[in-house]
Amino acid sequence: MMDVKPLRQICRVPRLPLFFFGKAPNLKHGKVLKIAFLCISVKVFALHLGFTQRLVSAISDHSTLLDDGIGINRFTKNQARRLMHNHYRAQTLLIELGRAAISPVQELGRAAIFFFHGVLNLFSLPLQVDKIVDQVYFIGAKSIFVICLTGAFTGMVLGLQGYYTLIQFGSEGMLGAAVGLSLIRELGPVLAAIMVTARAGSAMAAEIGIMRISEQIDALSTMDIDPIRFLFSPRLGAALISLPLLTAIFDVIGIIGGYVTGSALLGISPGIYFGRVETSVLMQDISGGFVKSFVFAAIVATICCYQGYTTHLREDGFGAKGVSFSTTSAVVISCVLILVSDYVLTSFLL
Repeated sequence: MMDVKPLRQICRVPRLPLFFFGKAPNLKHGKVLKIAFLCISVKVFALHLGFTQRLVSAISDHSTLLDDGIGINRFTKNQARRLMHNHYRAQTLLIELGRAAISPVQELGRAAIFFFHGVLNLFSLPLQVDKIVDQVYFIGAKSIFVICLTGAFTGMVLGLQGYYTLIQFGSEGMLGAAVGLSLIRELGPVLAAIMVTARAGSAMAAEIGIMRISEQIDALSTMDIDPIRFLFSPRLGAALISLPLLTAIFDVIGIIGGYVTGSALLGISPGIYFGRVETSVLMQDISGGFVKSFVFAAIVATICCYQGYTTHLREDGFGAKGVSFSTTSAVVISCVLILVSDYVLTSFLL
């Protein structure tokens, strides 16, 4: 049988008078009053019992949160705490999902504004020819060695793998076409852009990031000098000039590397090799490779400079640690966007 005392504690109702269950007061018509008092007591007890049942049902339906002052049993308190904890975790999860969805869109918008600002300043007077020449030397001339080395071994690997694949079909004479088209259409622009990102892009991100944390960019703004025009626009122009030229060098060195493997080592006739290259490669293939190199140059310059420029806004680190994170993010994001944009451009150019 249910105890009355816990129900009174739950509902916080004053204890009923004892004469409800005992003798009625010495009044006229005492028996009638006693029966009336008993009926009222039963009614109040039933109301308290129904309120308690509704309270427990509300807890189980997650529709109310219990206060520690309510004197219910230990199991119900723990259940309420678990419900509150699960509700808080679900709310936090939704907040994090929303932030994760909105943050990349915000970053993309900021980077796009940063890029268009730099493009407008690139053609504004006076032209920064001397700064662009300095950056062409840094981005382009200093990257020639790594481009030549990478291109030579890429062409040699293509020649080796292509020979042993084509010989199974008796088509080893098509090696020149396979090497030339692979390099000019795809591997030349992509690998040249990745090499420039690794060598020059990381340096640009680190340099601008150090200028940001040392307040040199704030000093430029104080002197009424546009930091984007001073820092980003020359690097963007130099990248647009340098990367297509480096791509052309990569393609030529790669074709020569394929010739070394296919002709000098595996015995394919040099005339057949270069003849297939000449007849298979069209002007459309060359122009498509240059279009890709221009797009990759804009991506590399924008992402690397933007990551360095916004080093102070990073949440995962500040100071020298923030610069290291900005440099890492610049290289990784640039390489990923190069591969993604390569697929998109290829789908349009084919």
